[in-house]
Amino acid sequence: MEKQTITIYDVAREANVSMATVSRVVNGNPNVKPTTRKKVLEVIERLDYRPNAVARGLASKKTTTVGVIIPDVSNMFFASLARGIDDIATMYKYNIILANSDGEAQKEVNVLNNLLAKQVDGVIFMGHRITDEIRAEFSRSKTPIVLAGSIDPDEQVGSVNIDYKAATKESIDLLAKHGNKKIAFISGALIDAINGQARMGGYKEALAENGLDYNEGLIFEAPYNFKEGLALTDRILNSGATAAYVTDDELAIGLLDGLIDKGMKVPEDFEIITSNDSLLTEVARPRLSSVTQPLYDIGAVAMRLLTKMMNKEEIEQKTIELPHGIFEKGSTKQ
Repeated sequence: MEKQTITIYDVAREANVSMATVSRVVNGNPNVKPTTRKKVLEVIERLDYRPNAVARGLASKKTTTVGVIIPDVSNMFFASLARGIDDIATMYKYNIILANSDGEAQKEVNVLNNLLAKQVDGVIFMGHRITDEIRAEFSRSKTPIVLAGSIDPDEQVGSVNIDYKAATKESIDLLAKHGNKKIAFISGALIDAINGQARMGGYKEALAENGLDYNEGLIFEAPYNFKEGLALTDRILNSGATAAYVTDDELAIGLLDGLIDKGMKVPEDFEIITSNDSLLTEVARPRLSSVTQPLYDIGAVAMRLLTKMMNKEEIEQKTIELPHGIFEKGSTKQ
């Protein structure tokens, strides 16, 4: 037998109060007598009443839902960002719809349009690159959109991140000061602005300031996962590199394991600095030196920025850079 839907009218009738009073109780309005609140809550529990979010959304033209587009939910970098987003969303009473895009351009467009069709109030986009296709969708939509852990070179979309160029430069400076003359740059696709512009810019600047030549033979592109890092090991060693800056922790651990399999000692024979300082850097042995990013905070600040945009609050700046550092652990010489 199909369960009967309990409405706010049923609760009001059973509690012998107005529907407005039930609404105030459900929404936590303090202007309700304690005895009345207790009576209404008892009826809500007895009838198993659940407020209809869809109906409320139609009435207010707000769904209190936010879409979060994530390239790879299993990657610890994005998972940490998502946790920060979710905590602030809960604080501001928004629900999250999480959508995995696999980092594929067409799927990102499809996922975005699916979220917009669900009438989400805002979108947080975590992607490595703002393609022309996704930018066109951003422009067409009146729904507020914020980037988390990614950059928009044109600064048309609000974003929260760190100064990736400076962080890369500081990493290469450190490796150069340890006497490394050939430093590999291992990243995701260079067509992504975060890699090809920000990080690559820092890499080249650091090489120039340390009197080292830029060599395309030391540049390696790979998908962000462990197996790809492992597979790169021979090519990196054949390049003559004695150190590497890696833009993803899974990639870095793959390289670390590959080097150890080859009988190399890290950091004595080869140094590694990675980029995200996720939990993976702590469980590796040796522990991986890393750029420190406040991953949780990036997600949290992105969600707070989105709440301001959704509520049309005043915004001082749409592009927010949070502080970073370098945590020297076991994969660099002390």
